[in-house]
Amino acid sequence: MGTESYDVIVIGAGPTGENIAERTAKGGLRTAIVENELIGGECSYWACVPSKAMLRPLEALGAARSVAGAREAVSGGPDAQSVLKRRDSFVGDWKDDRQVEWLRRAKIDLHRGRGRLAGERLVTVTAADGSATDLAAVHAVALCVGSKAAIPAIPGMDDAHPWTSRDATAARKAPRRLAILGGGVVGCEMATAWKQLGAEEVTVVERGSRLLSGYEAFAGEAVRASLEEAGVRVLTGVRAHKVERAGGEPNGRVRLFLDGGVEVESDELLVAAGRAPRTEDLGLEHVGLRSGSWLDVDESMRVRAVPSGWLYAAGDVSGRALLTHMGKYEARIAGDAIVARATTRGSLPEEGPWSRFAATATQAAVPQVVFTNPQVAAVGVTEEQARAAGIRARAVEYEIQHVTGAPLYADGYRGRAKMVVDEDRKVVIGVTFVGPSVGELIHAATIAIVGAVPLHRLWHAVPSFPTISEVWLRLLEAYGL
Repeated sequence: MGTESYDVIVIGAGPTGENIAERTAKGGLRTAIVENELIGGECSYWACVPSKAMLRPLEALGAARSVAGAREAVSGGPDAQSVLKRRDSFVGDWKDDRQVEWLRRAKIDLHRGRGRLAGERLVTVTAADGSATDLAAVHAVALCVGSKAAIPAIPGMDDAHPWTSRDATAARKAPRRLAILGGGVVGCEMATAWKQLGAEEVTVVERGSRLLSGYEAFAGEAVRASLEEAGVRVLTGVRAHKVERAGGEPNGRVRLFLDGGVEVESDELLVAAGRAPRTEDLGLEHVGLRSGSWLDVDESMRVRAVPSGWLYAAGDVSGRALLTHMGKYEARIAGDAIVARATTRGSLPEEGPWSRFAATATQAAVPQVVFTNPQVAAVGVTEEQARAAGIRARAVEYEIQHVTGAPLYADGYRGRAKMVVDEDRKVVIGVTFVGPSVGELIHAATIAIVGAVPLHRLWHAVPSFPTISEVWLRLLEAYGL
């Protein structure tokens, strides 16, 4: 069988790959997508979607209990079986029939199997039965293979059969005792979920000095206080030196050996210690790249080290912002750039930092919401990051509970907001909110940062009363307007 030719070949059918393929197909380019697992990728089946499906019922229950008149109607805790059944419905019971049908309607050809680069613009797809198909791209190949859980090189880890985020979001029941190695987003969210869904003991072990280290310090402090109030044991500033699984069997108890002779015993160990690129079996060596590496890209998502500009990479694999919404954003940039170059003999119709062909938001305006209790929402830079970058920054804070809408939203509402301002440009460069449901506030901050809205103009963006968004007015007043 000969080589099949396409205008564009996308390796990886997660949200990033789907978005590139959709843009190029709509742009009139014959497009193929290659996937070895489920169409829809990590986010749809093992990350954002199932984890939020698990967390939302717990948040809703907590919200009802926080308002007099509603709390009296609430009895008992969450029904874990119903929560997990709802989760399963959101992931289609880990079947991708609907996504396959979407590809068909979008006129995107699907090749099931592991895609590997075989040379310039060449891809070999190896199916589960070992058969191989060779594909050739006229214009571009896009790598959207995502990332995987990074497993630290701790003695005994390989034999301990640890959970990764995939196991934690797909488990059928709560372990009686759960130890979590890592106090970042995954660790904090899964501690929040499984403690309320039936785990009797949950311990979070973080080698850094605080939880959520990439955020403003008060965010991690608030989440820690809430976890400890819920009965989660939080250990910070300690490292794990060894792991043992009794008998080396998957069902044996796990012992985690920490600094100072501290031991943590559990039934399952979740490793949530960062991510690594899924590029170790991608054929990068055939195009002059190092296997297993992150892929350095330009603003249109072309891989810099590959001549002729035919190879693109977007999403986690670029190492820029490991978030689904940012991967989809990069995919839109890449897809449009591929179409534009294919139809204009290699040039782009517009240039500049805010061109629709330049993924500049991953440098200055990456929003993220942590769905813990309380929620943490942030965009831009922290005060510490701004000063480290040499920016003459000023930060102001405000206790959200002092906004009239906050106590109306929930009795005893507690939260904090922080705004970081570039004093030379007089624009907002970072915002952090901590409190119930603050995730819905963050897009306003994203717009202010992306638009570089001067403070004297932002003053005229009047928040509705009595909503929690009135915190914007209070932050600007605290600044001195």
